[in-house]
Amino acid sequence: MKYLILYILVFFTTISFSQEDALFDKANTFYKTENYSEAVKTYEQLLSLKKESPELYFNLGNAHYKLNNTAQSIYNYEKALELSPNNKDILQNLAFANNMKVDAFETLPEMGYTKYMNAFSRTFSTTVWSVLAIICSVLFTSALIIYFFTERTQVKRIFFIAGFVLLLFGLFTLGVANYRYNNIDMKTFAIVFSKESKVKTEANFKSEDAFILHEGTKVTVLDTIENWKKIKLSNGKSGWILKNDIKSL
Repeated sequence: MKYLILYILVFFTTISFSQEDALFDKANTFYKTENYSEAVKTYEQLLSLKKESPELYFNLGNAHYKLNNTAQSIYNYEKALELSPNNKDILQNLAFANNMKVDAFETLPEMGYTKYMNAFSRTFSTTVWSVLAIICSVLFTSALIIYFFTERTQVKRIFFIAGFVLLLFGLFTLGVANYRYNNIDMKTFAIVFSKESKVKTEANFKSEDAFILHEGTKVTVLDTIENWKKIKLSNGKSGWILKNDIKSL
């Protein structure tokens, strides 16, 4: 009975993967034959099945790019980049898509400690930094146990030094994990989907216009009040935009 259940699970999983592969191939065929609208529909059908991959978002971004859908192409390239950071093909096509935008803002340079800490913390994901901290904690505990239970002075000295180093490294990796989580992972980004959107100084229609944004611009979401989102641009400017005018990444 146990093997029968396992066989059934494997059978249906195989069918599911086959159907998804068939859909992906179908979408790619639409793209190759320049039927970009149908390619978009088929790629999005795959996404509706909760199947995400950098290749899927990348191809969907390409199809939207061919249709001159600025916001949609940038959005999907950004989603692909989240799953495959530093991918050269994605970065290149994202740069092409960004050239279609109306808005162009200078990015505020990262200064001093923040610049180097952000770069260093991006070396690994938050999960990897956390795992390193846990490993150091386990090794530190082991070194401590050996230190207390051994009677040989030389061995005690070695494991005392090893434990001290592991403790420092564990605290360091834990600190980096915490920094990355709070300063990078917790940031919420969004893409402007409205052709033109007036950003307000306050979260209401009666307030003054702070500036105007156009489709494709990437923003950082800071806060939410009812139908409004407080956003910040790469140049440091901030304001309130209608939540339906943007799409969170």
